[in-house]
Amino acid sequence: MKNLLITLVLIPFFGIAQTLEDLEYISPFNNSVAAIKKGNEWGFIDQDGKIIVDFRNDLILTKTDNGTYPIFSNERCLIAHHKDGVLYYGYIDKTGETVITPQYLNATIFEFGKVLALKVEKETIGYNDIFKKDVVNYHYFEVVIDEAGKTADHLTQLAIHVSPKDKNDKNPPAITSKMISENLVAVKDSNKKWRVKKIEQ
Repeated sequence: MKNLLITLVLIPFFGIAQTLEDLEYISPFNNSVAAIKKGNEWGFIDQDGKIIVDFRNDLILTKTDNGTYPIFSNERCLIAHHKDGVLYYGYIDKTGETVITPQYLNATIFEFGKVLALKVEKETIGYNDIFKKDVVNYHYFEVVIDEAGKTADHLTQLAIHVSPKDKNDKNPPAITSKMISENLVAVKDSNKKWRVKKIEQ
């Protein structure tokens, strides 16, 4: 009787194993997780098949040798949110929590514990009495940021002026620099020549 009771108690627990169905894509594992797609949304599973980031529509896809899908790198995944008609990029961690608020006009995935991003700044240059609102000017810099979202270095000294909402091209402005090691970044100048810059610590 005792053995029968133990068997009856254990049977329901063995039957609760999670099964994922109707998935349209399953990526290879990267950074100990795999991206999964259902409909127009993506999520992530761990190596036990458990969903750790539920399906959502703000994950940014990365082109890899194995396909195009969201990836985690340095425990961070790129996301993007629209605000006032402009797409801003940020990052989540493996719990799905936002760890770097979307605020960049463009950003890369993490390499060597850092990313390249376009940091936008808004400058109020006047006031429009007719429309009763500030006249603003937007400009951005290429920067290096760390895993906490802190700016580690400015790569461009001159601001690039742009009004994000008025751009005809809806693609984000291009990032022209590239990480080449943990402490070095290659920066392209206005003459399309490269210079190697050591990242300030």
